[in-house]
Amino acid sequence: MAAAADELLDPPPDQPQNFLQTPFGKRIVIGGAVAVALAVILALWLWTQQTDYRVLFSNYTDRDGGAITAALDQMGVKYKFSDGGSAILVPSDRVHDIRLRLAAQGLPKGGNVGFELLENQKLGTSQFVEQVNYQRSLEGELANSIQSLGAVASARVHLALPKPSVFVRDQQKPTASVLLNLQPGRALDPGQVSAIVHLVASSVPELTPGSVTVVDQNGSLLSDPSSRAAGTKQLDPNQLKYVAQLQQNIVKQVESIISPLVGQGNVRAEATADVDFAQVDTAAEMYKPNSPPEPQAIRSQQTSESNGATPGASGVPGALSNQPPGTATAPLTGTAPGTAPAAGAPTRKDATTNYEVDKTIRYEQRPMGGIKRLTVGVVVNYRRSVDPKTGKVTARPLAPNEVAQIQELVKQAMGYSQERGDTLNVTNAPFDGVDRPADEPAPDWWRDPANLPLATQLAKYLFAFAVIAFLWYRILRPLVRQGLNKFDKVTEVPPEPEPDPELEPDPEAEAAALEELEVQKQAKGYRENLQMAKDLAREDPRIVANVIKTWLGAE
Repeated sequence: MAAAADELLDPPPDQPQNFLQTPFGKRIVIGGAVAVALAVILALWLWTQQTDYRVLFSNYTDRDGGAITAALDQMGVKYKFSDGGSAILVPSDRVHDIRLRLAAQGLPKGGNVGFELLENQKLGTSQFVEQVNYQRSLEGELANSIQSLGAVASARVHLALPKPSVFVRDQQKPTASVLLNLQPGRALDPGQVSAIVHLVASSVPELTPGSVTVVDQNGSLLSDPSSRAAGTKQLDPNQLKYVAQLQQNIVKQVESIISPLVGQGNVRAEATADVDFAQVDTAAEMYKPNSPPEPQAIRSQQTSESNGATPGASGVPGALSNQPPGTATAPLTGTAPGTAPAAGAPTRKDATTNYEVDKTIRYEQRPMGGIKRLTVGVVVNYRRSVDPKTGKVTARPLAPNEVAQIQELVKQAMGYSQERGDTLNVTNAPFDGVDRPADEPAPDWWRDPANLPLATQLAKYLFAFAVIAFLWYRILRPLVRQGLNKFDKVTEVPPEPEPDPELEPDPEAEAAALEELEVQKQAKGYRENLQMAKDLAREDPRIVANVIKTWLGAE
């Protein structure tokens, strides 16, 4: 009986046994699966905990790259390279701190050499070398200043400085060329180009803005020296911005003062400002006569009086009349000295009086940016009311006195001036079924760029949780449950059944059953025999009890 039971549970010797079907092989498989699951969980944990790296510096020179990596090694900061070594990456939470610490050390120095080149001058340097170093230093400083603009990635400045000459006809003006490498997707507006031109022109003596050329990395000419040299006037972006802000302020003031009367959203206003950007200096000198009631002011007065006859001219005009006088002889008859002139001699009096004239000198200077004229248009919606019983909305126009009141308020808000020629038009009309502007829908949270890092971290943790859950429910949990079931089957010892006189086994039936099992065992495999033994145990447990009793009796 014991031999038959051993043959029933053990595979036949002629059938090869699979290693994974042995208890040791099953333990190895379970242990390997557990090890793989733990390794995957550990890898996911390390992946979620890995450091996020960001760009510290990019597009640096080899000298700056070596100095930066040496400083990072000295500070004990982990770093790595990307983009083929053109960028240095450091942990994202320390980017700004490391940049400040490197900036304190003067890193990166950049490709342009500034006035620090003059600090290493050697004794005995020729004047030509000094001039070249000065020009290189000036070009480097200008390039560094231009690179501080947000849209400029890098810049190079070339200066053509002629040699000074004592002869006026041999003197030449300096020129400059600027090559810009702009950031991807960025462009410079005319105002920024003009600022670069004036920056370079103001840094070099006798360099005019018309002699500065600005070119980008695509070879496009950003500046137009000919137009600037000819003095062509261009629109100033600052002036256009000033006009737009002035008009917006007027519209805002008008709407803010009318909205409390007619309700929010029931008023629309537009303004047009004519601004004079010409700077005028006027000097006037005016003269006018004195007013009659006022006494005339005497500036100077001169009087002269003469008595006696004055001999007149005589003789024939010509050379004979211009002869020198002859020898003086005493007259035979005459008037004695001290005697009065003859009666009937004429007396002459002359008087000259100069009076002051009114003079007014006026100097007037008008600053640029003055308002020449304002034009404002205002549209006010009909007043709407709701019937509390029916809920019907009715619209009625404003009363004339209300429109007049609104017009006066708008004049005060806009600074209306009749002498200046300002115009104002206030219209009361129903809006096209729109009392209030529609509220803009809130943007989706997943489209907000500010939530992108948070969404990335959330997706990372969700993916790790999904993988861990799959490994637990599909691999680890079935293996653990199977191991616990086998442990329970091994540790649990079934109680020995008490012999029942009515259930005494029939020896002949047992022999027949064993013979039948022997025949089936030879015809089928080990797994089929095992399954058959299980089925037999469920159908007739007495046979199994007898076999166990036989084993115990044999031991």
